[in-house]
Amino acid sequence: MLINHEVSCSLLDKLKKETQEFFKLPLDEKNKYGQKLGDVEGFGQAFVVSEEQKLDWSDMFGIVTLPSDLRKPHLLPKLPHSFRDAIEEYSKEVEKLALKTLMFMAKALKMEDEEMKVLFSDGLQTIRMNYYPPCPQPEQVIGFTPHADASGITFLIQVDQVEGLQIKKDDTWIPVIPHPNAFIVNIGDVIQARLTRSTTVLREARSCLSSGDS
Repeated sequence: MLINHEVSCSLLDKLKKETQEFFKLPLDEKNKYGQKLGDVEGFGQAFVVSEEQKLDWSDMFGIVTLPSDLRKPHLLPKLPHSFRDAIEEYSKEVEKLALKTLMFMAKALKMEDEEMKVLFSDGLQTIRMNYYPPCPQPEQVIGFTPHADASGITFLIQVDQVEGLQIKKDDTWIPVIPHPNAFIVNIGDVIQARLTRSTTVLREARSCLSSGDS
């Protein structure tokens, strides 16, 4: 969990409030931002591949925020003004936070800052909001199917302090106790793959240098 991250609490509160207001909208209003066929951006549910499958007990609204030229014109630009402003400001702050976090990781891994920056120079930022409606039989449902994040880094913040998120370690599911205004930071598949590739290339380069010097 990440605290003292310099993203203002007032901004986080604003985004939480606007997110709640969005999911309170009538279904017809939310469907104006519905997912297009074959696309997970917009309002709807993720990973729906069959009409027969059991769906997660959650709705989502997902958008690409950076780079700005990849934004869908029917989504972020069309959102209510206050919601759009909150997302815009939040996007910029998390971009700075992500870069700062990567630099700390580079230091811990004894990498040069520029080497880490090059690995993520083409970075994509997406924001995904999940809503888990009340369920009369909560023991019968899963809010979100167990998964690994495909991203580089995930910064997760919860609207309230309801426990629900769990992380699997050594075949044991461990509950994550929310901390007010703290980010839960998760390393995704992309960063593991890129760091592994970078380390392999560096080792090969050093091997070549050693061979040339001998």
